[in-house]
Amino acid sequence: MNELINKIGLSEQNSILQEAKKTKGDLPYLLEDKGLSYDALRYEEYCELPPECLSPIETLDSIEKSFDKIPTVSFFSGAGGFDVGFSYAGFDNIISIEFNEVFCNTLRANNLNKVVIGPPQYSGDISKREELAGILVEHGIKKNFPGVFHGGPPCQSFSIAANQRFSKDDDNFRRKGFDDEEKGNLIFDFFWFIKKFRPSSFLIENVAGIMECDNDGRIKRALDALVDDGYTITHPSVLNAANYGVPQNRMRWIVAGTRKGREIVLPKPTNSVTPCGSVFLRSTENVKNHITREHTAESISRYMKLPYGGRDKLGRVDRLDPRLPSKTVIAGGTKGGGRSHLHPFAPRTLSVRECARLQTFPDDYIFTGANARQFTQVGNAVPPLLAYKLAMAIKRSVFTSPKQE
Repeated sequence: MNELINKIGLSEQNSILQEAKKTKGDLPYLLEDKGLSYDALRYEEYCELPPECLSPIETLDSIEKSFDKIPTVSFFSGAGGFDVGFSYAGFDNIISIEFNEVFCNTLRANNLNKVVIGPPQYSGDISKREELAGILVEHGIKKNFPGVFHGGPPCQSFSIAANQRFSKDDDNFRRKGFDDEEKGNLIFDFFWFIKKFRPSSFLIENVAGIMECDNDGRIKRALDALVDDGYTITHPSVLNAANYGVPQNRMRWIVAGTRKGREIVLPKPTNSVTPCGSVFLRSTENVKNHITREHTAESISRYMKLPYGGRDKLGRVDRLDPRLPSKTVIAGGTKGGGRSHLHPFAPRTLSVRECARLQTFPDDYIFTGANARQFTQVGNAVPPLLAYKLAMAIKRSVFTSPKQE
């Protein structure tokens, strides 16, 4: 099997691990002395894999980028997942709005000409409506904006996974939803900006659990108000990114609208999901953000016994199954912020770049800040390939003339 090339034998591996345990933590040095890396280590169990789960999959790197220059403003921009997808579809991301300075640094690092409304010059706080509206006007954004407003308001308040990092006795274990004073109502601030500037179209993304928190129908009323204001909107839908070419199970709530009197037809899901195996056969030579964690011999000894899809209960990490989409990439880190999943072919956690590939970021897109915060940026992002397909659907439905269709 391709993934077993350059793997050491189990007996040699066990010998190295036993020696490292005796020296209490010198595994990285023992491997280096033998000219080995963590990628040379192996699991005890492999099985024959069907070729289709190892075949190259769709990536933005293989897509011809469009340059139609349809203007967009990105709200809650994060590390730029929506921005990247929309740019490949031919949209011009003229402004990105982001609250977190580390995320802002990543946005600027990937596009030196990008206007980023966020720290250190601005707060980037969407809840400061009038203040931010004034800044947008100063940057040339006017009512009846001829392009798209898009964004994914922070989802932690509605996410099951985000809250179950805490113990059941912790108040944070319960999804706070709209009761979260800091983040629970930012989606309604986004609605306010749509009504104020009346863009030709909008796209909103969130976790699937958001509707379960809408017990009193606040989101429905907000969407109905946009309809009353002249928008035609899609029925809110929950999509799995794995049905749109993304090698990852990631359920997202999507709603889009336009005031141009046309109906937005969202892309249809495929009948199959996208396996993640081929992601880990791609070369990582000379790519950015590929720093791997130096695990202890004790951790490796546990990890190497896991089957495909198995969970290490102590570390609460899962070995990915290459025949399936990856489990959802989480906003973890290397210290204090959780970890990524386990590589399917080497008993170690993933690097930021490997997580970014599962999220479908192009390899030339870089993430700034400490390694832990890079994981946070990648895990919080919208998969750019999914964003691209949603953007193309909006472009075809709204910005293509009937004669061109």
